[in-house]
Amino acid sequence: MATVIGVDVGGTFTDLVLHDAATGEIRVAKQPTTPSAPELGVLAAVDAAVPPELLARSGHFVHGTTVGLNALLERRGATVGLITTAGFRDVLEIRRGDRDDPYDLFWTPPPPLVPRRLRAEAAERVAADGTVVRELDPESVRQAARLFAAEGVDAVAIVLMNSYANPRHEVLAGELLRAAGFDGPISLSHDVSGEYREYERTCTTVVDAFVRHRMGPYLHNLERELRERGFAGELLVTRSGGGALTLAEAAARPFETILSGPVAGAVATARLAETLGLRTAVAADVGGTSFDTALIEDGRLPLMFHGEVVGLPLQSPWVDVRSVGAGGGSVAHADAGGLLRVGPRSAGAVPGPASYLRGGTEPTVTDAALHLGMIPAGHMSGGISLSPEKAAEVLSPLAEPTGIAGTDAVAEGVIRIAAANMAQAVRGVTVERGVDPRGAAIVAFGGAGPLFGCLLAAELDVDTVVVPPNAGNFSAVGLVQADVVRSAARTMVRPLDEEALPAIEAMAGALFERLSTAGAVREVDLDLRHRGQEHTLTVPLRLGEDDVAAVADRFSKAYHRTFGHQLPDPLEVVTVRATTRIVLDAARPLVPAPPSGASAGGTTRLWSFGRRAWADAQVVPREGFSGPAEGPLLVVEPTATTYVDAGFTAEAHPSGCLLITRKDGDR
Repeated sequence: MATVIGVDVGGTFTDLVLHDAATGEIRVAKQPTTPSAPELGVLAAVDAAVPPELLARSGHFVHGTTVGLNALLERRGATVGLITTAGFRDVLEIRRGDRDDPYDLFWTPPPPLVPRRLRAEAAERVAADGTVVRELDPESVRQAARLFAAEGVDAVAIVLMNSYANPRHEVLAGELLRAAGFDGPISLSHDVSGEYREYERTCTTVVDAFVRHRMGPYLHNLERELRERGFAGELLVTRSGGGALTLAEAAARPFETILSGPVAGAVATARLAETLGLRTAVAADVGGTSFDTALIEDGRLPLMFHGEVVGLPLQSPWVDVRSVGAGGGSVAHADAGGLLRVGPRSAGAVPGPASYLRGGTEPTVTDAALHLGMIPAGHMSGGISLSPEKAAEVLSPLAEPTGIAGTDAVAEGVIRIAAANMAQAVRGVTVERGVDPRGAAIVAFGGAGPLFGCLLAAELDVDTVVVPPNAGNFSAVGLVQADVVRSAARTMVRPLDEEALPAIEAMAGALFERLSTAGAVREVDLDLRHRGQEHTLTVPLRLGEDDVAAVADRFSKAYHRTFGHQLPDPLEVVTVRATTRIVLDAARPLVPAPPSGASAGGTTRLWSFGRRAWADAQVVPREGFSGPAEGPLLVVEPTATTYVDAGFTAEAHPSGCLLITRKDGDR
């Protein structure tokens, strides 16, 4: 058993959780994020909570990062060159025929990450079955190399037609590019994806090359600084699909870390739901920049194998976390028609909400919550002081353009709109999947999540809210609980019949051999569809146990749940997926230890949304709180404040969680 450190970099705060398995000690820290150099915020959190001797005997440092995601959002990555099969130069611009917003007549797709002048064609062709139709012309690759040298290309993506079935030409093209003098990163599509669909595979490979330019140096700089501080363990980076990669793997496959940060909270929620016996739980992670939510059923993560970021598709394992711009730093404003709006723009870490007194001049959700007494005035974690006077000063100008009477009403409107935006995101992961959110428990965490637990429960007609210990750092708890996970996939289109199973097992065996699975748990999934259909559903396969009938029955049930009907058409396999999982330490806590650190108590005046009036309320330190106690009430701890509205009752659960329930008469 070893000490494990988890650090999650958010848009506003960087959170740390340390678990010492030998003593059971839990340490937490929260520091402002440093967007221009995220590693500085990470190191500040380490310096604040981890003494050198404890860092030196830590076995793993698990990191959730938004560096890759920010590179895509800001379009600040490598200058990428693309080599593709002759005739497929414009795949990135042709895209698919669907539109992100079918009702927007002026909608335009995001521009490709590779401009047309940097897209080169290689004379070659491989058929869908892997047969070589035309051998690769080496001179076409050398010509591309000369173009890239003249244009100052930093990284190259090589995506040749049907290379998932036969990668020989891609490998040769990479070798020719090196021989021609190119010394930057090269991403080969069969290594990155291994699946068919040329547009999606091309886009995924280009994204990999684009973010590698920033991800690699960032991770190596962070590792160097940690080593200089005495850390001798292993540095891991969380994957978009859950689990973690080693530093070398993350630097080599950065596209797998695009949603590294938001996934950690979903992982922690799944573990907590399993521990508490919650059949259905909704993660409600409210940070400084965004609201992230995921549906957890029977303790399982909602795993997908295709996702999309800023209009760019990715063929990668993907926990279905929905994000909206509704966090503590989301800016409130009046639109052109005089309606009050909240987000998606955020004040972020710099300058932050106006009440932080760090140069912010625009009203935010945090300012509204402070004005309504939902957050006690004074000091926050990370050395931030809160100014109610400044919050009122920036909120009051919104009254005139919106026609809202007074600062109090403006602040209430900001909070209600933010809560409505969050509730709509929750409906996207529940109602859209045929799940009634009223039967779920809301797990509220993040720096502002416990402020909105009761408001979300009222919006969604939910009876139970769970606030985990150290709620403000709960995403980092998901990092501490991470396993080392590797995955690979190959497209193999064929009928699902008795002859298919041996071929599937052989394909899975080849994938596991590539993943180096010594000592790992092996998992196999299949993408299946009815013959003649385009899209697939993914179902698990138990190697050595399942026959064709068992697999077909599993698919049929999933199809009925998703689409509400069943079809008699025969099935076909599309893709074989292999995953390996190494559990680092089974003793890691499923529920973090109760928060430590003194928090002031007393009374305060706050706004009750249930009563639509100001009310006097108790301010109760979470440490030592047992309850039950009826709202309105504030439960405070070092990293978060829990707002309990009128009509709700809060009490401590034996696990250390705070359990908030709605009274029957307040529906």
